[in-house]
Amino acid sequence: MTEGGIVGEFLSLKEGTDADLLAMQCGDFYEFFADDAELVAEELDLRVSTKSSHGSSYPMAGVPLSELTPYLKALVERGYRVAVADQYETEDGHAREITRVATPGTLIETSDDDARYLAGIVRVADECYGLAFAEVTTGRFLVTRIEGEDATARAITECYRYDPVEILPGPDLGEDEDFLDALSERTDAEVTLHEKNAFAPGAATHTTREQFGRETLSSLGLESEGPEVRAAGAVLSYVEETGLGVLPSMTRLQPYGADDFVSCDVTTQRNLELTETMTGAGQSLFETVDHTVTSAGGRLLKEWLGRPRRSLGELHRRQDGVGALCERALAREDLRDLLGEAYDLERLASRATHGSADAHALLRARDSLAVLPKVADLIGGDDRLAESPLSGIVDRPDREATRELHDALAAALADDPPKTLREGGLIERGYDADLDELVDRHEAALEWIENLGRREKEEHGITHLQVDRNKTDGYYIQVGKSEAEDVPEEYRQVKTLKNSVRFTTDALEEREREILRLEEARGELEYELFCELRERVADRANVLQDAGRAIAELDSLASLSTHAVENRWVRPELEESKELDVEAGRHPVVERTTEFVPNDLSLTGDREFLIVTGPNMSGKSTYMRQVALIVLLAQVGSFVPAERAKIGLVDGIYTRVGALDELAQGRSTFMVEMQELSNILHSATEDSLVILDEVGRGTATYDGISIAWATTEYLHNEIRAKTLFATHYHELTALADHLERVENVHVAVDDTGEDVTFLRTIRGGPTDRSYGVHVADLAGVPEPVVSRSRDVLDRLRAEKAIEARGGSETTQQVVFDVGSGRMKTASADGGAGGSDEEAGGSIDPETEAVLSELSGVELADVSPIELMTRVQEWQGRLRE
Repeated sequence: MTEGGIVGEFLSLKEGTDADLLAMQCGDFYEFFADDAELVAEELDLRVSTKSSHGSSYPMAGVPLSELTPYLKALVERGYRVAVADQYETEDGHAREITRVATPGTLIETSDDDARYLAGIVRVADECYGLAFAEVTTGRFLVTRIEGEDATARAITECYRYDPVEILPGPDLGEDEDFLDALSERTDAEVTLHEKNAFAPGAATHTTREQFGRETLSSLGLESEGPEVRAAGAVLSYVEETGLGVLPSMTRLQPYGADDFVSCDVTTQRNLELTETMTGAGQSLFETVDHTVTSAGGRLLKEWLGRPRRSLGELHRRQDGVGALCERALAREDLRDLLGEAYDLERLASRATHGSADAHALLRARDSLAVLPKVADLIGGDDRLAESPLSGIVDRPDREATRELHDALAAALADDPPKTLREGGLIERGYDADLDELVDRHEAALEWIENLGRREKEEHGITHLQVDRNKTDGYYIQVGKSEAEDVPEEYRQVKTLKNSVRFTTDALEEREREILRLEEARGELEYELFCELRERVADRANVLQDAGRAIAELDSLASLSTHAVENRWVRPELEESKELDVEAGRHPVVERTTEFVPNDLSLTGDREFLIVTGPNMSGKSTYMRQVALIVLLAQVGSFVPAERAKIGLVDGIYTRVGALDELAQGRSTFMVEMQELSNILHSATEDSLVILDEVGRGTATYDGISIAWATTEYLHNEIRAKTLFATHYHELTALADHLERVENVHVAVDDTGEDVTFLRTIRGGPTDRSYGVHVADLAGVPEPVVSRSRDVLDRLRAEKAIEARGGSETTQQVVFDVGSGRMKTASADGGAGGSDEEAGGSIDPETEAVLSELSGVELADVSPIELMTRVQEWQGRLRE
């Protein structure tokens, strides 16, 4: 085919795909043409050349066949969909066809340890969603249904929790701009519109049954045409359409329900910095507790932290595993050493089914499978570990199937195989009789060559003679120039060098042809045997996956136990109750970088709502976050940073801790704050934990107090959730006298000397003041401002008049009379003057009436709404 024909073929193939780019195999290279070439060259710094087609010139950029993977990975991670067209032989020469499309969710060539989920979402009603999450690099496949109040927000939260790299929205969702906008705010996933028919009930059900078995849906309790099954069918269809070839690794469909996990919405996961910090600095909770030694273990631990459990049985099982490893320090370190020898078996299984696993990948699978019996022996040899759930984890994989697969790999693979699959040396001697015969003949031919130089020297008496080989000349006999005339007649000269001459013979050429034939035959046979072995591994993908998951779980538990021992964490008492009692609790992240002051917490039936007051920077937010993190860690199955803890299981953890401005989306800080509050008030139940920090501060003071007041009443009276509410509105502390389960606590301050010291200790009762001027001083506000603030504050407390200082040319100053609450003008000598109107004047009867009514109001007995109504009425009367 001509070069012009190649470009035409490229353009034709590109036109037939919806991919952004096309990499087309041309011999030993993958080539990009036309606009694709220029784009790829710019993105990946490739050299651009020119090819002609029918009188037109086209840019061309290419990469070697063996080097496509890193370039493909780089392009996909930058958001491009890349089609790959492979070359195949035909009677007329060769042709090409698109064999796969690499997208963010179907990229298997990744060195990233994080999961890369492909998600499908189907909406069948306003409040009913089906979701499917497939991890193509490990074969994991999960489905769930979300329905009821706030289903849209909860579906988006699930997407945030799994952090997919690509999302396939169902037909109506793909056209719902509000939903897509909300989705894009919470995830960085690429949104791909897949064909509508793939989501249709009949087609999706058929696809799912074909993949997982006809009876699987009913045995798992899934409706055959339910929204989660439709989402699953669409995901499977998309994976098949991209030609990835990993469907065989998806062996198990795992449904889960909303009641299985603690609800942690997007805001809570962000506020608690579970897997990433809000500022990018410091450490997340995951980074703090992660001591895993395997990629799979790290992925699983991150998943646990993002999805705390509600099953008391499962949590006790994890606790038992962590506890056993805490008690056996030497065994724990030996276990971690063994696990560190294992590779990522789940991903190796997917690479085998995809057909991209090379000999070194299968060797890693062999070595990882060898770890499992060693781990079993270690656990079985320690009575404490053997009695724990650890023994059940290591026994979960089919031990016989694991051993058979390991033995097959060990028998087949050479210990040091070449990097390429077609040059021979992949397969161990004794694995295949035909291959052994080829190897024997090949080695005999090489031995003949190896001994040729010695034989020729002895037979012909030539001293400076050697036999060698290079790519240009093949095998040759090299003789020094001084003896070149003494060579026998059968030597044919092939090249003259400065100090020597190269010769060949008929026998040498024949032997060379034999070696080349044997090398080609050996390479082809070894490649064929290797592909059969890889297919055998792919057929047993479930064996690798089960072993990999067992290793990951053991690694995660060992990580939690390592952190618990190193940081004096304790096993919490978990129970089905509303009690939350923590003695000397600490913040799991902050304690690692500072000398931390522990604090107690007690929430019981008659004390379920704490109003937390205290100065800024005194530790209120840290205290509340540590409570939430202790509860979350307990429901992960971890030990917790405390001296003692008793924790009644919660169904959700909700936080509103510091609103982030989202002005770019047209939402003010206050709007974000109110939306987060709304979500909490709609979602929390009496079994939830609610953490509120400064609700209402984003608006005017009276509005803020009113909102905070009403929120407190609603959470206490209607929802009855366990709540910690930090506030600067000291008016709220009065609620403790009128709401039976509300109590005040404050962060203690030592102000007995000239300086103020934050003690970081939580004590009963409300704080008496906020120490804002001291905080301003700590923050570096200029000394004149701080000094003036202290003076103004002292006068306010003493109810003295405050003069507003003007510039050097000011002849009058404004005086604020604290006693009357009015502003007056003052003369240059400091005497008050001005008219009665300017100075406040006498009070008219209507004003006196309003003041009388106001003085008779008992704030604790008036709801915020009623108070706001009265204030509005008083304002109207005063303005008349």
